[in-house]
Amino acid sequence: MKHSLLIVLAFLTAFAVWPAETNAQEAETVRGEIIVMEEESPGFQRMEILIDQGEFSGETVTVEQTLSGNPAQDFYYSTGDRVLVYIESEDGTITRSLVRELARDHYLMYLGIFFALSLVLIGGLKGIKTVISLAFTIFLIMQLLIPLILGGMPPVFTTIVIASIITVASVLLISGWNRKSAAAVLGTIGGVILAGLLASVMTRVTRLTGFGADDAQMLMYVPNTSFDFQGLLLAGMIIGAVGAVLDVGVSIASAVDEVKRSNPAATARQLIKSGMNLGRDIMGTMANTLILAYTGASMTLLLVLNAHNVSFNRVINMEAMATEIIRILAGSIGLIYAIPLTAVIAGILYSRADSEKLEQQAAKPPLWKRVLLRKKG
Repeated sequence: MKHSLLIVLAFLTAFAVWPAETNAQEAETVRGEIIVMEEESPGFQRMEILIDQGEFSGETVTVEQTLSGNPAQDFYYSTGDRVLVYIESEDGTITRSLVRELARDHYLMYLGIFFALSLVLIGGLKGIKTVISLAFTIFLIMQLLIPLILGGMPPVFTTIVIASIITVASVLLISGWNRKSAAAVLGTIGGVILAGLLASVMTRVTRLTGFGADDAQMLMYVPNTSFDFQGLLLAGMIIGAVGAVLDVGVSIASAVDEVKRSNPAATARQLIKSGMNLGRDIMGTMANTLILAYTGASMTLLLVLNAHNVSFNRVINMEAMATEIIRILAGSIGLIYAIPLTAVIAGILYSRADSEKLEQQAAKPPLWKRVLLRKKG
């Protein structure tokens, strides 16, 4: 689930961490607004665009585009549209320009701001911590994971390390350092490692190449770099499983924590049983979350195959489909085994806990309040 949130919030840090699109030939992609549609016909558009970013901010350019009649490639613009404009220049003069894309980032920003405000409104202080945690996660992915893989680091090892850091940081920021956090972190990391091992074994025995997706094939044309495409495939499976497994780990650890507070005499066996009971309840829905998420991502492919009456035997053996199936099942198995792992760890940790100390910790003001009270004193 959390990997879906990452996609939604990516733009919150994208402006700060994503490099500008420029090259050595004095070319850049900037924002602009269509102020005049000079000519428009079924196969042609000529428009005047006011540039509002970069070196040529405030200048206007006339851009022409020829339309092919293919709805997958054509996009009809209109006056007032905000667009991304590719500009080539020489000696401070624009020599060539074309429209790259409709500018959608401001709408995404509005949605993201509403999402962040909703977290704060409903979650209060924990909502604020969640926003910080998500921003930190995006930062790690953009500034560490992607650059390290581009720099030649092994994608699987790098992803496991970054995913572990994300898990620890997220849990500690939201829950602090305590038995609940320790159980959630250990259970999550164990489940993710298991999912990664299963995905690795299945990728090798099914001889997946990692070229099943079009975006993976585009990496072949990145200059001066070489990629471990199988490793990238595994890295994607691992990072995709982290969110759902983390949700399960935190939920079970929290449940055991509540049971111990409610029943101080609860033994390790009783605590583990309580954690397992909750885990069984959420297991089905969380597995469905993974399956539905990946099915949604493959909906177009499924429709195409069904429309052309491709046989089931062929579909199930296609690399793209086998990749998604392994992704779904490996992630779900990691999630399933994170349940007993977290329950056992939490049960053992809390069986030795002093209930009075737990209550004192729960009643203790958070760190920021203690700091303010000290200053006032």
